[in-house]
Amino acid sequence: MKTSLFDYPLPDELIAQFPAEKRDGSRLLVVDRRAHSIAHRTFRDLPELIGGGNCLFRNNASVIPARLHARRPTGGQVECLLLRPARGAGEWLCLLRPGRKLPVGATFAHPGFFSATVRERGDDGVCIVHFETDDGHELLDVADACGEVPLPPYITAERTAEMALADRERYATVFASRDKRVAVAAPTAGLHFTRELLAQLASTGNSFADLTLHVGLGTFKPMQSEEVAQHAIHREVYEIPAAAQVHLFDRSRRRIAVGTTSVRSIEHFLITHSAPSADHIGDADLFIYPPREFRGVDALITNFHAPRSTLLCLVAAFLAPGSTDGVGWLREIYAQAIAERYRFLSYGDAMLVL
Repeated sequence: MKTSLFDYPLPDELIAQFPAEKRDGSRLLVVDRRAHSIAHRTFRDLPELIGGGNCLFRNNASVIPARLHARRPTGGQVECLLLRPARGAGEWLCLLRPGRKLPVGATFAHPGFFSATVRERGDDGVCIVHFETDDGHELLDVADACGEVPLPPYITAERTAEMALADRERYATVFASRDKRVAVAAPTAGLHFTRELLAQLASTGNSFADLTLHVGLGTFKPMQSEEVAQHAIHREVYEIPAAAQVHLFDRSRRRIAVGTTSVRSIEHFLITHSAPSADHIGDADLFIYPPREFRGVDALITNFHAPRSTLLCLVAAFLAPGSTDGVGWLREIYAQAIAERYRFLSYGDAMLVL
């Protein structure tokens, strides 16, 4: 299957630079697979659209304020992006800027918060950095105090200090867990939920099952290969508690995945599990593209994804499981979304596939 099938012209002005005024005020494009139809609604209509008795699987990962600013001993500025903990105590995998001025052994610091030393440099630009924090605080707590939310690279609009502070709230779901500060990108399908909307869904017999996928920068990596199958998919750690697994194997209820991160976690888990087990931690390296079948997802809530994204492949597969028919339909849906001026990508509008 050609990667070019998942390319499309996305006007710059449709790439959302800021979130909707209200989370559930986002637009919602509703796809009915059985009727092969689409409708245009608003996210706050979700309780009416899905009814009661469903189980919604949601990613409770919390975004780390992972962009740290510091200075070298010479006074030069450093930008450090935390990716994930490395093997040693106090060590993290990071991206550094300017990389050419930060060889192995180089140091940088943010006085009052941390000092750091570059331990190793990889060919891909990822470094292992050892951190020493002031007063022995955890680095995640230091990041909370002095870091910035790492907005995606396509969000380029200038931010005032007030806007940057607002991003801390809005580039996070209302159900994100502080105990799961593991993501450098938000599970964006969940951004549209409000606490009031969650309560309304619960009042009609819907339940929620939390899982955690450690969203990394690989989610933004476009496919560069000529063939889809040649693309090397990124790996991400995920966690599915035993309590969520019980709901996953309950086929009497419709299982709705909130976001592609939830789909990746569920489908990877079900490759090796046929019944609930103990709390599970895995390493998702599953590339979902047509004509894949789905084992544990009956409906999907997702955002509109970037051209040549692996997430487009997943949505195309879900539109027509077991066939490649979803590819053409996805292109039609996206063309209509563009014509209707939907807002795209992380801070954009949403799609519900029933």
